[in-house]
Amino acid sequence: MIAVIDYGMGNLRSVQKGFEHIGAQAEIVRDPNRTKDASALVLPGQGEFGSAMRELRAGGMDEAVLDFIRAGKPFMGVCIGLQALFESSEEAPETPGLGVLPGVVKRFQPGLKIPHMGWNQLELRSRPPHLRDVKEGDYVYFVHSYYAAPAQESDVAAATEYGERFASAVYRENIFASQFHPEKSQSVGLNILRAFAELAE
Repeated sequence: MIAVIDYGMGNLRSVQKGFEHIGAQAEIVRDPNRTKDASALVLPGQGEFGSAMRELRAGGMDEAVLDFIRAGKPFMGVCIGLQALFESSEEAPETPGLGVLPGVVKRFQPGLKIPHMGWNQLELRSRPPHLRDVKEGDYVYFVHSYYAAPAQESDVAAATEYGERFASAVYRENIFASQFHPEKSQSVGLNILRAFAELAE
């Protein structure tokens, strides 16, 4: 079972439907204890960084995520779910992130249309199993005003150009996360979900 964390930040059902579309079982979970039964865990979400982190902590899901990652089981973050992995965000400087990956979340430079919304290309930096069927230059769908700036270049799996080059996907050991929305990225995104689901089997 792939557990999709419900912490009040939306976009849950579309992620669940993405997995269902490829024939994978995905369950929306609100109880941290339910994550222990999962073979893989997904942290989705849209919205503001500070609110997301407060909701995660209020429900005890922050520790559930950290325990799951420490156990070495497949984990995927999407959008805010990627940003939450880092130490802090310029969107809510007083609110710490999970600190799983070193680095900060930054706002796009002035002059760019915010949010960055629509289709942009991927520049592959590494080839984790999740991106096995993704080609250089493939288009994926974004909706965001902030982006992660990893402290370690080795954590960047893919980059995208929007005024500046930013990390659009990160990967380390059992962790994969994307700033784009695979569930809204048509065949490219579904291939990513399929590869992740196979890791969970």
